Amino acid sequence: MKIRIPLCALTILLFFSCIKEKPAQYRKIAGFTQGTNYHITYEDRANHDLTATVDSILKIFDLTFSAYIPNSIISRINRNDSSVLVNDMFIEVFKKSLEINKETNGALDLTVGPLVNAWGFGPEKRVKMDQPKIDSLLQFVGMQKVNIQGYKLVKDLPGIKIDVNSIAQGYSVDVIYRYFEKLGIKNYMVEIGGEVRSRGRNPKGEIWRIGVDKPTDGESVPGQSLQTIILLDNKAITTSGNYRKFFEENGRKYSHIIDPHTGYPYKNSLLSVTVIASDALTADGYDTPLMVLGLEGALAVLNRHPELAAYLIYADENGKYQVKYTRGIEFDKEN
Repeated sequence: MKIRIPLCALTILLFFSCIKEKPAQYRKIAGFTQGTNYHITYEDRANHDLTATVDSILKIFDLTFSAYIPNSIISRINRNDSSVLVNDMFIEVFKKSLEINKETNGALDLTVGPLVNAWGFGPEKRVKMDQPKIDSLLQFVGMQKVNIQGYKLVKDLPGIKIDVNSIAQGYSVDVIYRYFEKLGIKNYMVEIGGEVRSRGRNPKGEIWRIGVDKPTDGESVPGQSLQTIILLDNKAITTSGNYRKFFEENGRKYSHIIDPHTGYPYKNSLLSVTVIASDALTADGYDTPLMVLGLEGALAVLNRHPELAAYLIYADENGKYQVKYTRGIEFDKEN
């Protein structure tokens, strides 16, 4: 579960059609989950408000992945509660994380929890960080130090703590998407904390249009300053960036994105990475490690994975925004 202030820079842009003889009825629902907001728009032929059911599904999700809920599965794992069993949702996220960990040379690592907490981006208070402190925490980092046996997560060391901040929010989008699929709804968009997955068409009968924000430090209002607009046709889109959650100390900026290899917040020219994939778990799983790898490393991974599309914003040597993007992205040519 993502416990951060929404890092993603995505804004849902909905343009409603003119009234037709028998217009399709769309409903909007919204709520609060995982420390952020969600917004869902769907074609509602049954005149059915799904807010209560969606909230109940997301509550189960929080009870699995929220490090801020003491009795959640992940909180109990991090307290070394020997009686806790993981569920199928946790196993799915864990397996995808293992896969992406291998594909990104360890840039995605769920065991980064002790470092996330120590830097002040988790549920614990930030501590003074220096090289000896970081070295002492790195002994607990490494996906090879955890495994699932049946429905038990087994850790090599009790100091290991799991952090799913970089992947689970996208998975929550997929969970709601699957629920809408079971209901047989054909046209809808699910957005949670900026992570998005769409199906069919928007209320205007067009492909869903998703705005990508400019990575401006401290920009807290999604959509206030757009970099581009992407057409999302039955896929998922997520963004990781360094501009919404960070702190500054002694004139230096420290991002919430931690490099599992060094133990420090990542430091390279990338400002944001937007990934498009067939599902939000995959897209969200890749966007943060691509940030960690830097521009060249990210492009190398993307070259090996043509099923992914990505839009990368980085700063050149003069501090100006530059963009690189892969095949597979369709832009709104009207903007």
